[in-house]
Amino acid sequence: MKNSSSSPRQEANQTVRLEIGTKDGSSSIRISFTDQRLTAHGGMVIWSHHLKQRSIREQLREVLPHAPVSPNSYDPTDVALGYIGGIVCGADKLSRVAWLQSDPAIAEVLGIEAVASQSTFSRFFAVFKESDCNRLNRLHQKAIQALPSRSKGYTLDLDSWALLHEDGHQEGVRVGYTRLGLKPCHRPLVAGLAEPKMIAGYWLRRGDTACVNGAAEFLRQTVTSLPKHIRIGLVRADSGFGDSSVVESAEAFGLKYIFVARLTEKVQSLCRHDDAAWQKTELDGMEVQEVPWNRPGQRLIVVRQRMSQRPQAGGKELLEVPGYRFQAFITNLPDSLSALEVWRRYNGRADLENRIKELGEQFGMKRLCVSNFWGTEALHHLAILAYNLCVLLQRKLGQLELCQLNTLRWRLFSRAAVWSRAQGKATLKLAVEGEANRKWFCEILKKLTAFSDCNAVGSLQASTRARP
Repeated sequence: MKNSSSSPRQEANQTVRLEIGTKDGSSSIRISFTDQRLTAHGGMVIWSHHLKQRSIREQLREVLPHAPVSPNSYDPTDVALGYIGGIVCGADKLSRVAWLQSDPAIAEVLGIEAVASQSTFSRFFAVFKESDCNRLNRLHQKAIQALPSRSKGYTLDLDSWALLHEDGHQEGVRVGYTRLGLKPCHRPLVAGLAEPKMIAGYWLRRGDTACVNGAAEFLRQTVTSLPKHIRIGLVRADSGFGDSSVVESAEAFGLKYIFVARLTEKVQSLCRHDDAAWQKTELDGMEVQEVPWNRPGQRLIVVRQRMSQRPQAGGKELLEVPGYRFQAFITNLPDSLSALEVWRRYNGRADLENRIKELGEQFGMKRLCVSNFWGTEALHHLAILAYNLCVLLQRKLGQLELCQLNTLRWRLFSRAAVWSRAQGKATLKLAVEGEANRKWFCEILKKLTAFSDCNAVGSLQASTRARP
């Protein structure tokens, strides 16, 4: 329900002096109040324009589960857009999204009626069901539709991780294995496209679920729902997905794959071979061997790395062979690719860990949770939508290197501004100091509203403040 209460009006002539310390001694700053409509997130107008270009409101209207039943209810798309805007502004809990209500202009900058309260968000996400989350998954495919086709296809990476919930009262939270030991958690599945660094699919699962449970169906659903011009050239996953069901699912679609093999007793026997069985590589301290495997056309590649020469090496140590770390890979890539090249192509999968970390820490997924299991998954789907839209925004601006949300936030979105209506027209005056900074910002606006073949603007990683 809408919150119609308003804050009491502050007297503009109240003044308080606060003392601060400077290198020349003490000084004071006068504190008073203003009735001007100011926002700390004026740069979010760029985000709103980007969402308008991507028709996100229309996409949300197609997949959200319900329509308002009361004349006093917010439009569901406004609730969802307010939540997504809060995530981009830095909120990582529903209560912190609701705090944006204190910003007098952010709702109009986002193009919504108002930012909902925490209780409204909780009721909104409480009605989500499995079918609703399946529809939300389509939003990721629609975002990916903006990507061009590639002759070699895209690389699809699969992973799962533990979302810890120490209080443990939410649906689906179970005690499972984590890096911190047995902890109450959820265990989601995620699929990412490596080259554009975008998320293609997401499932939330119970915390006591094994990595491989449902992975074959997840892979099938992700591949079949991709746009027709997006072809998968390679699938990569760690040992948690090295199950015959996942391999068969990849082969059923004619996909090339690299899966980390578990170090079973049979594989460990290969690790214990003497030095004559190992082939040296151009990398010091790294050796490989390759043997035929269970299926025709399938290869098993075993890698050992000497820890004294390669302390950063991944893999596991074996008590029987001290001083080495071992990894094994199952692949159906052709023999024309050497064992070392297969290992190198798999190593790129580690970048998905960076995407997971960014989603957890900067898009709030570590702390976004409600009592309803499907409501929690809906929270995550919309956070992933925000992530994919940030990637597309940077592609629109011609950024050569993807930067994280914190960089976008501090360089672009967190811009103080004055909100007003001049002659009945909405006006946002951004606080951008200096001619060089304003020129950079104008280039951003020009690129955002121009055709896709315009020149790129300067990197967001670079400082936009001219030093005196």
